[in-house]
Amino acid sequence: MTPRILLIEDDPRLAAMLSEYLGEAGFHVSTAAAGRAGLEQLGREPYDALVLDLMLPDIDGLEVCRRLRATSDTPVLMLTARGDTMDRVVGLEIGADDYLPKPFEPRELLARLRAILRRRHSSRASNVLRFGRLEIDRDARVVRVDGAERSLTGHQFTLLVALAEKAGRVLSRDTLMDLVKGEALEAFDRSIDVHVSRIRAAIEDDPKKPRRLLTVRGAGYVFAKQQD
Repeated sequence: MTPRILLIEDDPRLAAMLSEYLGEAGFHVSTAAAGRAGLEQLGREPYDALVLDLMLPDIDGLEVCRRLRATSDTPVLMLTARGDTMDRVVGLEIGADDYLPKPFEPRELLARLRAILRRRHSSRASNVLRFGRLEIDRDARVVRVDGAERSLTGHQFTLLVALAEKAGRVLSRDTLMDLVKGEALEAFDRSIDVHVSRIRAAIEDDPKKPRRLLTVRGAGYVFAKQQD
């Protein structure tokens, strides 16, 4: 099946060049010249990936990505002409899958886009998250360490998945509540420490010295990516 790509880019010459190049590489490319128009297209039609310029004439690419992530996990490759690395960091933190600074070679964009789509396909092929000795089976809702099942409540499993799916990113309490919305977690903001403590008791070798589920003082929690 031909991958469908949406390119949101306000430079008509660049948009035309990339559309032709990606088309010759086997992609079906649609374009939008502004952020709101791009979001409207994303709402009307499914796309396999989004190539998103940071600088747009109405809302910028960061805002487009933020709004998209509220409803969709469509992969995003962000293009930026800015030299400030913070823009790139913020883009990745709010959900962009990769970024490419301008000017760039079209071949590099193609390679990065293909890599994003491969990761997407791989993640869909398996619904099991593996981190060294830890295995999280999202379909069966089972957690294993060294092959042995560990006991978690449904609420705790949902919270663990939310953290593991964003491994390496610090998640605030508000972000975690958004990720697990729909779950009946009474007074979740205040009880999160209890849930995290019980998850640690299930998955950590030493819950008092956790290596996997870490507290970032004043910011929230992070699921560490290290393998053990």
